[in-house]
Amino acid sequence: MTANRVAIIAGHGSMDEAYPPLILGTAAVAMDMETAIFFTFYGLEILKKGMADKLQVSPIANPAMPQPVPGISVPNIVGMLPGMTAVATGMMNGWMKKANTAKLSELLDMAVEFDVRLIACQMSMDVMGIKLEDLIDGVEVAGAAAFLEFASKDAIVLNF
Repeated sequence: MTANRVAIIAGHGSMDEAYPPLILGTAAVAMDMETAIFFTFYGLEILKKGMADKLQVSPIANPAMPQPVPGISVPNIVGMLPGMTAVATGMMNGWMKKANTAKLSELLDMAVEFDVRLIACQMSMDVMGIKLEDLIDGVEVAGAAAFLEFASKDAIVLNF
């Protein structure tokens, strides 16, 4: 049996963690798969109005991040210096632009246009003080049970 649904959980709000659920979600819907992305806790940052293109990348505890100067290993502690998050974010933005990858805001627009269900976790919104009016248009608010209902019907489930 082939899955006809994709259920994705987005639980992180950094730039490098925001791309996978949006890229896979838009790719799945382009393949005629019914798709839902459940945004919980810090993943809600992706859905906040005007925030998608302002998300950052942390250089701390991100050992797979390529070094800014090939061949020169930079100690992890350097990532704690002021301004290093901006440097890491600038590097990733440069890589994405060079690869002609869509901005996060563009991927969100495509997801809304292509009817990807963007589900904001009600409990996480309550815990974090986020209101529906803080989020982009096209988002539905629901609890974990609604997402699990969707995911329980022959879905590929991915977690980021």
